[in-house]
Amino acid sequence: MIKVFLITTFLLVTLHARENPFFPSKGEKDIPYSSNENIEKVPLKRATITLPAQARILQKVTIEYKNLDGSLETKNIELDNSIDWHLPIFISQDYGSAPAPEPITKNKNETLKKSIEYEQIASTQYLKFYSSGKNLKIITSDNMIRNFLLVDPHRIVLDFKRDSSMKSYSKKNFKKIFNNIRVGNHDGYYRAVIELDGLYRYKLDKISDGYLLKLR
Repeated sequence: MIKVFLITTFLLVTLHARENPFFPSKGEKDIPYSSNENIEKVPLKRATITLPAQARILQKVTIEYKNLDGSLETKNIELDNSIDWHLPIFISQDYGSAPAPEPITKNKNETLKKSIEYEQIASTQYLKFYSSGKNLKIITSDNMIRNFLLVDPHRIVLDFKRDSSMKSYSKKNFKKIFNNIRVGNHDGYYRAVIELDGLYRYKLDKISDGYLLKLR
């Protein structure tokens, strides 16, 4: 009996038994746990973000996501890239699409020719307007005496020196950057008003056959 008592006492002294087996002992790291919350959601295919008309440079993309334990974290991507606000920004996950085809190498002359193609969008007795993207070529032999920008709607005003009896002119160009062009006669000059589809700054250069307006 005494022998059994001594053996039991020895085991109690030498064993490191824990008071509460549900908590880790010293030296053990906490085991990460996950929430029992049901996080089944519709798989992400593609989300779209449309930016306002004054957006020009994409500085950063921030994504907030939820972990298994229910906590929220964010990831940032620094970009600093120019953008075209007409085009939406897409967020998507790719589940293994086909590899992208190899780019087709084009002749430099072909690329240059394609990039400077202009389309006539309006024409009056003294002015012809040709657009290519954010560029507007204004063909005229008359001198421009002033130009300025107005808002609501966003529009560029160009005044040309000429005494004329021309009739008022208006041409709408739906789904175009230069979406409405109006020309009207004034005392000693005539005025062209170019309405834009959004907010822009502009640069105006004199060229051999008129003027070149570039939006930014």
